[in-house]
Amino acid sequence: MKDAFGTPQSLLVLGGTSEIALATARRLVARRTRTVWLAGRPSPALEAAAVQLRDLGADARTVAFDALDSEAHEDILGKVFAEGDIDMVLLAFGVLGDQERDEDEPQSAVRVAQTNYTGAVSCGLVCASALKRQGHGSLVVLSSVAGERARRANFIYGSSKAGLDAFAQGLGDALHGTGVHVMVVRPGFVRSKMTAGMKEAPLATTPDAVAEAIETGLRRRSETVWVPGALRIVMSALRHVPRPVFRKLPV
Repeated sequence: MKDAFGTPQSLLVLGGTSEIALATARRLVARRTRTVWLAGRPSPALEAAAVQLRDLGADARTVAFDALDSEAHEDILGKVFAEGDIDMVLLAFGVLGDQERDEDEPQSAVRVAQTNYTGAVSCGLVCASALKRQGHGSLVVLSSVAGERARRANFIYGSSKAGLDAFAQGLGDALHGTGVHVMVVRPGFVRSKMTAGMKEAPLATTPDAVAEAIETGLRRRSETVWVPGALRIVMSALRHVPRPVFRKLPV
């Protein structure tokens, strides 16, 4: 159960090597989180992440998980929940893709969509059902401002995040009154390994800043969190720009 300050005592990360997820886990462990499950494809990076959290005092465990293997989600995640209640699930996996390549190779585009949307729908519903049976817990979903309006530069990634965002919002409505809290997090450009070498967008942020916003959102039981907060105003304006004008904007 969460403590008096809203900090979860147990955390399940879907996408256990995500820089944002690990920054969040470190921040929560520094508070009161004691058990952390890192779910991801087996790799030295996943094990190293677990060691890092153990060094901070957490009981960190790894579990083999593949977002694309939806048929295995119920069994794998069911075993995690069978070990004890999970106070917070952080859905943090995703791929950026390569827009130019993905336009030329449809199967590459499909992989982006299956990872970011289909995989998230599958494990999101599995975790939501488990949290509902518990009668408590938070499901935090890492979306993106890219899902607010499709841009020519990354409409394949953006469309997958738009689907994820809509799904998470609807799931939050479906779980209202059950004791389960769903929070959608919409970061802008995040300086990370995934964006290394890319031209930095205005209002760029960091994994640590996103982690701080997640912690604050949990404490406030927010339903939507923008990182940085100014993006809420920016994207509200961009959503209403006429398409002929939008096409000419350097976004």
